[in-house]
Amino acid sequence: MYNNSSVKKILLLASVVLLCSCDKDYNTIGDGLIGGENFGFDKYTSEVVAYNQKITPVQSNDLPINALGIYDDPAFGKTTANFATQVSLETLSPTIGTNPVIESVVLTIPYFVDATQTVVLADGNRTYVLDSIYGSSSAKLKLGVYESGYFMRDQDPLTGFVEKQKFFTDQNAAFDNAKVGNRLNDDIAKSQNDEFFFDAAEYRETTTVDGVTKTTATVPGMRLSLNKSFFASKILNAPAAKLSSLDVFKDYFRGLYFKVENSGTSAGNLSMLNFKAGKITIKYKEDTSTTDNTKVEKTIVLKLEGNTVSLLTQSNSNVSYENATNTANINRTSGDKKLFLKGGEGSMAILELFGPDADNNGVADELELIKNKGWLINEANLVFHIDANTMANSFEPQRIYLYDLNNNRPVIDYDYDGTSGAAKHNVKTLHGGIITKSTAANGRGLTYKIRITNQVRNLIKKDSTNVKLGLVVTEDIGIITSNYLNTSNSYISRVPKASVMNPLGTVLFGNNILTNDPDYAKRLKLEIIYTKLN
Repeated sequence: MYNNSSVKKILLLASVVLLCSCDKDYNTIGDGLIGGENFGFDKYTSEVVAYNQKITPVQSNDLPINALGIYDDPAFGKTTANFATQVSLETLSPTIGTNPVIESVVLTIPYFVDATQTVVLADGNRTYVLDSIYGSSSAKLKLGVYESGYFMRDQDPLTGFVEKQKFFTDQNAAFDNAKVGNRLNDDIAKSQNDEFFFDAAEYRETTTVDGVTKTTATVPGMRLSLNKSFFASKILNAPAAKLSSLDVFKDYFRGLYFKVENSGTSAGNLSMLNFKAGKITIKYKEDTSTTDNTKVEKTIVLKLEGNTVSLLTQSNSNVSYENATNTANINRTSGDKKLFLKGGEGSMAILELFGPDADNNGVADELELIKNKGWLINEANLVFHIDANTMANSFEPQRIYLYDLNNNRPVIDYDYDGTSGAAKHNVKTLHGGIITKSTAANGRGLTYKIRITNQVRNLIKKDSTNVKLGLVVTEDIGIITSNYLNTSNSYISRVPKASVMNPLGTVLFGNNILTNDPDYAKRLKLEIIYTKLN
């Protein structure tokens, strides 16, 4: 006859082992097991060494979305974001008739809008709230759109034309010096150039065809009238051979360069844009025949596609930020008090788990201790507290991204998280990294939490390598490829592409905080919830 108590213990142990051995299980187990006779459940706090790392000029070509504008972040400094892109003909070798006369040349680039706040008014018009705009919504910029004289080749000659050509954040001077002529957005309306602003109003156009009037509405976007004489010469009157192939055309018309400056005393603002959704529409009329004076309306479309580069300039840097990311001040042994994460040509943090390996056996001493205790790991989280005082007047990134720095790839918990959502920030939600905000109106950020349960389990169970971890802001958690630094250093040679895309930054508390410091409780920790076998 079996002892009921013994049977319960065996079944309970089997259940715990089964749940904990499943690397894809993200649920915190233990809630229903507390009180078992031979099991205890507890939380263990492991200290983490975390320190800052400056991100020097970085590869920024062909990003899915790019910044344009000026954002003066009190916590970090001023970022000026310019942009360059190639253009292409929607249709090669367009048929252009006799006596073409341009009616209009319009550049359009849609803005991102917050669909949850779109309101349809009684008259059918819509009001929108723009998304991904940083700075005052009423701020103005001095915007110039120029013909680019910089040829953006496809392949890199230094690699024997095997690898794709890289372009970097610090190449603004090269593109600025190569711009051709005067700005193309030379309309007399200052809102088109010297006092440009990101307009949230929808564009409505009324047309009449065969006596039928129709009004179409377009979501808010950049809409600039460009110089008609330039495009008459460059496109309508171009030698036919220049418009016959993509390669020839890309050398003939090397693209556009978007340059922003402060408009008067306005601080400016910055918007994230999908330039590849933009286009230039040339509307013109030409003779229908050589025997009469009738005209036919025609259109040629240029697409903003091909090679692109985000050009970032940093200035007026915050002194605390500069000091913290100065190589001479970084404490790679004991960690830093504050961690400065800044997208683009900015900064990141490097994390080392479980402390030193004093006995030089290849395993951190603290990790050995945990292994010897035989714990079953239920959950492991890195909790980052935001420095609210420093970030009080700054826009906050919605998400941060933790990755295997040694191999420039996601941690295993990222791969095992299959959660999905409609918005780019609402995927991989169990793995986390999403900002937690105060519930107060316009609540500010409090923490970011990243779950690394399987990363820790593998270190304990499978003797996985205890790699260094990189921490960056991210624009899109779904993008995990890396971009190269222009000049690598002893610590990093690449950073995640999605970090290059994000213009924002955040300041987090690190691990190196004195016990008598009022922020000691907010120090960075690795929290491990485990099952203890008694």
